[in-house]
Amino acid sequence: MPSIRRTLSPAFHGRSTQNGAAGFSSSPSNKLLHKHFPSSASSTLLNLVYRRGWRRSFCRCLFFFLIGLLFGITPFGQMDTDIRPKDFASPDLRPPHVHLQSDDPIFSYVALGVNTQLEQHNEVTDSIEPLKQLIVVTPTHNRGFQVYFLNRLGQVLRLVKPPLVWIVVEEETVSLETAQILRKTGVMYRHVVSTRNSSDVKDRGVHQRNAALEHIERHKLDGIVFFADDDNVYTLELFESLRTTSRFGTWPVAMLEQSKNKAIVEGPVCNASRVIGWHTNEKSKRLRRFHVDMSGFAFSSTILWDPKRWGRPCSNPIRQLDTVKEGFQETTFIEQVVEDESQMEGIPPGCSKVMNWHLHLDTGNVVYPKGWLLEKNLEVILSIK
Repeated sequence: MPSIRRTLSPAFHGRSTQNGAAGFSSSPSNKLLHKHFPSSASSTLLNLVYRRGWRRSFCRCLFFFLIGLLFGITPFGQMDTDIRPKDFASPDLRPPHVHLQSDDPIFSYVALGVNTQLEQHNEVTDSIEPLKQLIVVTPTHNRGFQVYFLNRLGQVLRLVKPPLVWIVVEEETVSLETAQILRKTGVMYRHVVSTRNSSDVKDRGVHQRNAALEHIERHKLDGIVFFADDDNVYTLELFESLRTTSRFGTWPVAMLEQSKNKAIVEGPVCNASRVIGWHTNEKSKRLRRFHVDMSGFAFSSTILWDPKRWGRPCSNPIRQLDTVKEGFQETTFIEQVVEDESQMEGIPPGCSKVMNWHLHLDTGNVVYPKGWLLEKNLEVILSIK
């Protein structure tokens, strides 16, 4: 078999044998080196030549890399370097345009349905008007059934559609009991205090109502003002009917006589919404100009703070008078608001329905636990055997 002899590397040629003789010293090149240079000098020269070999290879690789890089960046053809904004625009994903003709029955049917729906929506939107705000004024004071009265009235007002503000007026100072009751009703309220002394006035509610009127005038509250005493009984329909008032509205009120054995009706007699007369059963009150109960009328609050709107001749504040006889507070107050029945509106049309009752309940001398809280258990009358 043929044999292959590997040529030893130059580095191996410089190695010594174990007996100190130089390997391959018999070659002519080695002999020439040994002739002109000593043994140590020839070994250093061979190592220097070997080390220069990898540098030559590196220089070759660097040279060809630079040549390739030069060819890569050299333009051999025409390139479009004009970048336009539309090149980055998103693709148009809209559906293709379809040409519809107005005489197409399907097109006409769809268009008719859309137009009908839009017309109905516009009619409903135009017919919806914001509700007028109700300003309910209630004078109150501490007595046996105050908690019952305020809770009963508060639960009725809670069922009335907003907007509504309940102005509750107390004497001299705000009581904690009343404030707790008002917070629990869930009705938007304003707790007002009357600083006037009402001890010398038989109807203590006069100064309290005047304090509420002053509050409305100062803050320019816009709405329908209604005096609702806490001991009266009201239907929900009454409060909803108040919003139909333009300037001054009135209605009949059922009242229980002082003897508690007879009920009477007092208020306007109407032809539709026009007031044509008055009905009363008390002869002593026939001298009044307007025969109506304090809870039997309502009026626009703008009459208090915008007299020019209603053509009032003077700008004096409208207040209830505490110098007139009992039973005449209503008529003297109404005379400041309207001139005659032509400026009134009967509620409801025809004034044929009673919607609130004045019961005249006297609870001033009733003994009751403070705050209706029992500090100790009741006495056992009947024990369980």
